[in-house]
Amino acid sequence: MAGTDELTGPERLSVTSALVDGVTVVMVKGEIDHHTADPLRQALTPPDGLTRPRTVADLSGVTFMDSSGINALITAHQAHGDEGRLRLAGVRPQVLRVLRLVGVDALIDCYPTLREALAL
Repeated sequence: MAGTDELTGPERLSVTSALVDGVTVVMVKGEIDHHTADPLRQALTPPDGLTRPRTVADLSGVTFMDSSGINALITAHQAHGDEGRLRLAGVRPQVLRVLRLVGVDALIDCYPTLREALAL
């Protein structure tokens, strides 16, 4: 995968994007909080005018997420519209617990692996 990498703060968050079979894959590593959520939000928001955007966020490298991360995911989901699709892959148990507590897993489909998220 080729893409761009952005570190926020003292190497607290890395966001890498690549196109895989027509799907934007966003690889995220580190902590997502109010200091680091903007690069995630930007990477997950499809460009204006794109019809049927498809995005998978691989969160297998995310060790922490607060409400700012949740807001970034919800904003990205809404930006994909009715025709688009945002999926989450590889969410670690501690982050998945947070997503389940607030109901994000009912809004955005979560898959155990990137391969599974891309396959469906």
